[in-house]
Amino acid sequence: MKPLWKISVATSLEAEDAVAELLALLTSQTAAMYFNLETGVSLVSVFGDQPFPQKIRGEITNGLKRIRSCGLTIGTGKIEIAKVKREDWAESWKKHFKPIEIGSSLLVKPSWIKKQPRPGQSVIILDPGLSFGTGQHPTTSFCLGEIARLQSATAGDLHRNWRAPSATKAKSVLDIGTGSGILAIGAVKLGFKPVHAFDFDPESVRVAKANACVNSVERKLKIKRGDVKNLPMRPAKKFDLVCANLISNLLIAEKKKIAAQVKRDGTLVLAGILATEFLLVQRAFESLGLKLVASKIENEWRSGSFCFA
Repeated sequence: MKPLWKISVATSLEAEDAVAELLALLTSQTAAMYFNLETGVSLVSVFGDQPFPQKIRGEITNGLKRIRSCGLTIGTGKIEIAKVKREDWAESWKKHFKPIEIGSSLLVKPSWIKKQPRPGQSVIILDPGLSFGTGQHPTTSFCLGEIARLQSATAGDLHRNWRAPSATKAKSVLDIGTGSGILAIGAVKLGFKPVHAFDFDPESVRVAKANACVNSVERKLKIKRGDVKNLPMRPAKKFDLVCANLISNLLIAEKKKIAAQVKRDGTLVLAGILATEFLLVQRAFESLGLKLVASKIENEWRSGSFCFA
């Protein structure tokens, strides 16, 4: 069996997407990302069937300098280029990913983990490396936590002024920028319906649909390719819960269309926001009559839940 060649860059959560794009551009290979919760280091890697050209290290170094010049903290930026056995590569990610529990409601785990759920706990099977969103990232875990909290919430559970949709009926969900589909799958597992999700990236849509099949919920949620910029200002249907895990600039630019999808007594969860940019996002949505009712800061990221005042 022929070996693989690997390039890895140690970076920060803040810069991992930029580093992944850099490696993909230089190697024409899709990057895989692993974030170590204990060390706070994100490892971005690409693999190839042939040795990478000698000049690649210099090109990556120059690319990292450009990323840093844009204001992103890249961490150590350590570059490692090595030859690895295929069987080592196939198993290498497994040791890093452990089950994640979202309260008492959800257990997120890779398919090879044998851990059984606790009584009343729903399970999401999600293997890393397919697409963004494995529950490891702080913004993803916040969104999952809010979905789980809303599932059993009564008025005032999140905030004394927070109004939960009626517990007597199933709550509807819209997942904007679904990525791996983890939020939509989690919503279905917890009894939300209908659940709709979309992503601009066709590969993410394919992966999200595949993950829905693995979790046996493909008939209970609707996943399609779509663009947040094309959301209607006067939708025929609004949702009890809208999750938008997007970059700050896009959230602010499309704030009116995103807010228009939320019922007057519904909840909007915003994530994917650098802590330094959160106030700008908060003010943008507060200008539309929404109020911040729950928030969490973890590492460089801040996420929040909003409802109409």
